[in-house]
Amino acid sequence: MFQGKADRKLTGLVVMFFILLAFISCRGHLKQDYPIKSGQLTDFQFNDNFWSKRIETTVKVTIPHVFKMEETTGRIKNFEIAAPGGQGDFCSNYPFDDSDVYKAIEAASYALMLRYDPELDKYLDELIAKIAAAQEKDGYLYTARSIKDKGGKIPLEHWVTDKRWEREKDAHELYNAGHLYEAAVAHYQATHKKTLLNVALKNAELILRDFGPGKVMLPPGHQEIEIGLVKLYRLTGERKYLDLAKFFLDQRGNEKGHKLYGFYSQDHKPVKQQTEAVGHAVRAAYMYSAMADVAALTGDQEYVQALDKLWEDVVFRKIYLTGGIGATGAWEGFGPAYELPNASAYAETCASIANAFWNYRMFLLHGEAKYLDVFERIIYNGVLSGVSLSGDRFFYSNPLASFGQHERTPWFGCACCPPNIARFIPQIGQYVYATSGEKLFVNLYARSQGQVIMDDLKVSLEQETEYPWNGEVKIKINPEKADDFSIYLRIPGWAVGQPIPGDLYYFAEKLETRPIVKVNGQEIALNLENGFLPISRKWQPGDLIEISLPMEPRRVLANEKVKADQGLVAIQRGPIVYCAEWPDNNGRVTNLLLPDGAELKAEFNPELLGGLTVVKAKGQAYSVEKGKVVKKEQEITLIPYYAWAHRGRGEMAVWIAREEAKVRPKPEPALYSRAKVKASEGARGARFINDQYEPENSNDHSVGYLHWWPKKGTTEWVIYEFDSPVRLSEAAVYWFDDTGEGECRVPQSWKLYYLRGKDWVPVKNTDEYKTEKDKYNRVRFLPVVTRGIKIEIVSQPEFSSGIQEWIVR
Repeated sequence: MFQGKADRKLTGLVVMFFILLAFISCRGHLKQDYPIKSGQLTDFQFNDNFWSKRIETTVKVTIPHVFKMEETTGRIKNFEIAAPGGQGDFCSNYPFDDSDVYKAIEAASYALMLRYDPELDKYLDELIAKIAAAQEKDGYLYTARSIKDKGGKIPLEHWVTDKRWEREKDAHELYNAGHLYEAAVAHYQATHKKTLLNVALKNAELILRDFGPGKVMLPPGHQEIEIGLVKLYRLTGERKYLDLAKFFLDQRGNEKGHKLYGFYSQDHKPVKQQTEAVGHAVRAAYMYSAMADVAALTGDQEYVQALDKLWEDVVFRKIYLTGGIGATGAWEGFGPAYELPNASAYAETCASIANAFWNYRMFLLHGEAKYLDVFERIIYNGVLSGVSLSGDRFFYSNPLASFGQHERTPWFGCACCPPNIARFIPQIGQYVYATSGEKLFVNLYARSQGQVIMDDLKVSLEQETEYPWNGEVKIKINPEKADDFSIYLRIPGWAVGQPIPGDLYYFAEKLETRPIVKVNGQEIALNLENGFLPISRKWQPGDLIEISLPMEPRRVLANEKVKADQGLVAIQRGPIVYCAEWPDNNGRVTNLLLPDGAELKAEFNPELLGGLTVVKAKGQAYSVEKGKVVKKEQEITLIPYYAWAHRGRGEMAVWIAREEAKVRPKPEPALYSRAKVKASEGARGARFINDQYEPENSNDHSVGYLHWWPKKGTTEWVIYEFDSPVRLSEAAVYWFDDTGEGECRVPQSWKLYYLRGKDWVPVKNTDEYKTEKDKYNRVRFLPVVTRGIKIEIVSQPEFSSGIQEWIVR
């Protein structure tokens, strides 16, 4: 029977009501879960000048920018080509690029939860329709394979064989699916539309049919689907999704059914036996997050025991002061214990986000503030450094020192980080409060309004504070009726003398001030339980908690086993880690010394980089003048680490010399340092080979270097041009060689030429042209007067070449 528009609308609302009711009912009857429940994103609102600005920028700039770049790079077009009737080749760089689109949808869904935008809602409807059209009839969704099956060309074709799942180790079909599920759940929660959720559930049913005992026994190459499956379980109450997540976790290190991927993918031993964080950092932290979810939902204590050991390994031995993880770029992951280089630190943005997810889950699991101490460190430092204040430039890796070789970029060929940032920042509000029975946890401080439900009691909370710049916090407590319950205030570890759990980092001086907490004007004793101050009483509407946290700038030193930080000092104020950057310090920072006794002064600068607190101290600057090292007094200015790299390329350092031996005096300009550098096509980093920074070895990634990768077996050149004729008789080359990590090697041969008129003429060398690693290869030649000198390099077959530094005299 034909229905009118109003009747159809009413029927649709009724159906949606019962669908939503069914999902809510399933969620409410999960037999086990975390003992602590996180706050709801929609029940919280920042109104400060810190997080509210970052969230607004994410919604108004970052998310639209990400969608624009996904359109520009063909990631969205891939779905159109994969759909029936679509034609063409795969448009982007990697078969797993579908995941970037899913993360952007997830980010946009959180934005819709915070503030409805009809244009964004409509855009998502149109995008989801394209995704649904690309899904194959049995639920399979992976555009690279669909395009290949239609005769289109795809990158890395060997990753996508004729058989599904066969190259899961590299192709990441399951990784894509995981981000699809997360996006689908977020979109459903934001809009109550099942358009993307239906796609996700159909895909999940296919994977349930294909994977399991007696079927495909491969674990995911890149962990992520486990998190997505848990979210499907939470939404639907269907145990099969949780069971599949656990199956994938338990397949790691299980030689029955697959050849182990190895430590890089945490597939070297069963997850319950893993005690050391190894391999790719993002994969690891996603896996640890999923293990925490599965442990909470199943009660598997062996998972919990493994997680506790893994957490200690990371936080006690392998985390940067900024909260970043993954020291090496060779495998984008964890290096040996205490090996934490600064300028070559990888500390991928995605790894910081994954680490934050994991640490918050550990808090939900154990209820200890130490996990939130790490979480807070990550979000204020390791995460925020990954995105510019403007919201449209990004870091993939986040070094703790730079010699001018780093700057944020609008996008990457492998663009996992921008949409990950976009989905993480809008979620911050849900982490501020948490509940467990009659306990209300206050986890983070920020000017805000929010509410929580404790059993049947609604409690509204309002924070007044200028945190993180000021340690004074007022929290107005407004239960809907007077009632007995406990508020657990997190007292940050840094406020009681511990910058981070464990002994990896410690404050150089004892804390002279202590936190003060008052309830309705009366000070209460600071008797902490697991890092929280419990306040149990009958709370009345209008009750006021006042917190005063010491915010003096503090010197941080590293454990003596961290060789990279010996003789150096870092500065932290509140949760913020600071750095020295070139624009504030006469163009250089590696030549600075910050004496142990120098007074540290903090002052707020509303005009600098969006408004922030800087730290200043009297120090010394070292330079070479007429061949002698000269020391002069100089004020040192430090800015928050997240705010660096907004004013052009140049030096930056989180760890600053406190011992004279660790200072790099500013060198006198040399003949070669004033030369104009030119290089053959494909050269990257030509500006660094005459910057006068001495490498420690040929594989030193901390200083800038030139390379021609991925060109291999080619003949390349570099030219120094001088403004006027110069007399030369010697050259020295320090080769770049990343054996064990990459594909650059010392060259097969090289030769020098000088410019005579318009011709390049070989010099008459009196020394052999050597190609030794980890040292300067010096060549003397008969003196020439010229305005240009050229080095010609023949790369080894199957390898590229590079130069750390090239000196001519």
